[in-house]
Formats: sequence, structure tokens, C-alpha cells
Amino acid sequence: MPELPEVETVRRGLEKLILGKKIASLDIRYPKMIKTDLDQFQKEVPGQEIQSMGRRGKYLLFFLTDKVLISHLRMEGKYFYYPTNVPERKHAHVFFQFEDGGTLVYEDVRKFGTMELLAPELLDAYFVSKKLGPEPTEQDFDLEIFIGALKKSKKPIKSHLLDQTLVAGLGNIYVDEVLWRAKVHPSRTSKSLSAQEARKVHDQTIEVLGQAVEKGGSTIRTYTNAFGENGTMQDFHQVYDKAEQACSRCGSIIEKIQLGGRGTHFCPKCQRRK
Repeated sequence: MPELPEVETVRRGLEKLILGKKIASLDIRYPKMIKTDLDQFQKEVPGQEIQSMGRRGKYLLFFLTDKVLISHLRMEGKYFYYPTNVPERKHAHVFFQFEDGGTLVYEDVRKFGTMELLAPELLDAYFVSKKLGPEPTEQDFDLEIFIGALKKSKKPIKSHLLDQTLVAGLGNIYVDEVLWRAKVHPSRTSKSLSAQEARKVHDQTIEVLGQAVEKGGSTIRTYTNAFGENGTMQDFHQVYDKAEQACSRCGSIIEKIQLGGRGTHFCPKCQRRK
């Protein structure tokens, strides 16, 4: 958490709150979050106007006057906008004060989130260096390329989907949901999937992430959008966090295992390991 749907929901919220605002000053209380040169960051961000918001995979993008601020929320990152007074918040680490008196605050309980400042022309190369896969859309997520990549890998399909090279934006929650819908066991090797199974995983990735964006993301522990509101996709989960409950499709008991260090949920009947 947050995964692509949650980051997209945050992006849409911030788009309604802060576009056109000019940054007057910065207050950085946890400098380790800034992954580019700190002095340069503190010098170049003030004076920039937030012209648009973007997203690539799980990365949130602030398009400024002549820079791009890349924010990765990691496990617990959140943004809140305060038009006037900013309340005392224990886990608030970066404050963007605007010329109109408003403040955008970045909060992060675990302090895992990161921020980087980049010239716009370097953005494509940045994501190439991250080996970030395509966006999970019909237009960008090519089925044949996906099938070809699976056939070359001995990784468990869940681990492969999580590494962001096949497709951008999937995390632990939505991989479990995608594989349940596709009826594929999470520990099967990528190369063991048939073309038909690969198509189902491809199609369900687009379907699940699209539905999750529509539902405003999943609130499992602490996630909220930029307005402090919970998502509702958790109400539509079929397998994630359902261990010891009956599968809604076949009635078998959902199991949970550790796979690649991640808690993994699946139905032993619907998702047989061949």
C-alpha cells in the first residue's frame, strides 16, 4: 500500500486542490526523504507553480514550472492540503507553503516515502532506469509482449507481477485479486502459464486495477485520499485478507502462505497448482 489505484486517487484529489498554486517556501523535517541533492531541492522548489499532476505506476508526479517532483508514497505516505491553519501532526515531514497561504503536507508513519526533483526531459530515462513496465491499460499493456516475457521467466507469477517490469502498479493486494480472478496459483512459475492463462492474468490486471480506481482504492489500514476519505475497493476483495473464509466462487477455504516474503492469499480449489 498504496498501489496504483490509491496513487491515482490521490493524484485526482490533488488535481482539484492545488493546481495553479505557487510554492512560497518549504519546511523539510525529515531530510532523508529527499533523494536528490537536498540543498538543490530546497533552492529550486520555492517559486515553482504546480501546473499539473501525473502518475506513472505507483509514482506520483508534480509537474512544476520547469521541474518534475517525483513522489513515491511507499507503505504509508499521504498528502493533505490545508487552506489556512495547519494542525500539529506527529508524522508530518514535508510542508509546501503556497503564496496564497495554503499548505500541502506530506505525512508518513514509517518514513519510507521518497521525493526527487528532475528536469522534465529526463523523466522518460528515469523510468527506463527503473525498468518500469507499461501502464495497465488496453492501449499500453500489450498481450503478446506480456506472454513473451512470461515464457522467459522461472519466477513465481506473483513475484514477477510484483516486480513492476511486466506491468506497472500492481502490489500485494491486487496481485492476489488478479490471480484469484484468473484462477492461477500464485506460486506457479511464469513460464508454466498457458497462453490462455496469461491472457486471463493480462485482462484481469486491467479489470481489477480499473475497478479499484473507480472505487477510490482500498482502505486496509491507514490509506485515505487527499480529502481524508477512505476507499471502498476493500468491499469488493474476493481473496486478499480472507484467510480461513469461504471462497465466494467455490466455497473452499481461502489459504494464506508466505511467497517471496509476502503474505499471499489464494483458493486451493479455484487456483490449483499444476
